[in-house]
Amino acid sequence: MGGFSYKDIYMEDGRRVLEINVLPEKYCNFDCIFCPIGRSQNKVDTKRSFDKIDSSLIELENMIESTKAELVFINSKGEALVNDKIGDIIDFIKAKALPVRLLSNGYLLGRDEYMKIANKCDEVVGEIKIITEEGFQKVQRPIEGYTLAEYISNMVSFNKQYKGKFIFEITIIKGYNDDEESIEKIKNIIKEISPDKIIIARMEDEKFKKKLGITYERFEEISNALLNI
Repeated sequence: MGGFSYKDIYMEDGRRVLEINVLPEKYCNFDCIFCPIGRSQNKVDTKRSFDKIDSSLIELENMIESTKAELVFINSKGEALVNDKIGDIIDFIKAKALPVRLLSNGYLLGRDEYMKIANKCDEVVGEIKIITEEGFQKVQRPIEGYTLAEYISNMVSFNKQYKGKFIFEITIIKGYNDDEESIEKIKNIIKEISPDKIIIARMEDEKFKKKLGITYERFEEISNALLNI
């Protein structure tokens, strides 16, 4: 067995999606209090080398063939871009004539070395959760020196030059970004980034749902407000 892990194949917009994690454990530049994976023992934003890439690629090839995948979605335990073989993994999938979607929290997308890697992908997902500097530092606990302004600006810079489909996922969290003032701020962020597609999400993990989840009715109100700007 290789060092990747997979979710069961599922259908999305008529395509068979194979979701893959390319990290052996959590490696992330954030340490969010509501992360379903848990705390970041490896808080990093530089590339790391992991073993078993050859056997992992053989396993990936077998998975693609056996599942008849039509899209490979790299959705990892943390920030997939820190895997120093991520470019090779994307190239390997693309050589199979399959489109690649990459999930990143978005902070690293403004850095040239990571931008070039993400540019290989057909679709890139960036995300935002907390929209005040104080909340960003307190709740998402990024690497020291990170700022919310740079976070947003990195995604803006990336999408300005990106030729693929940029998907922007916004998670609505009770008490942090579900009030009217926050919704207006999010609208401005959407306009700045100018994504091709917007996904509105809410806290679904049972551990955090009671404290940080919003009602279905409020979720619908916010979704309508953000998807119709």
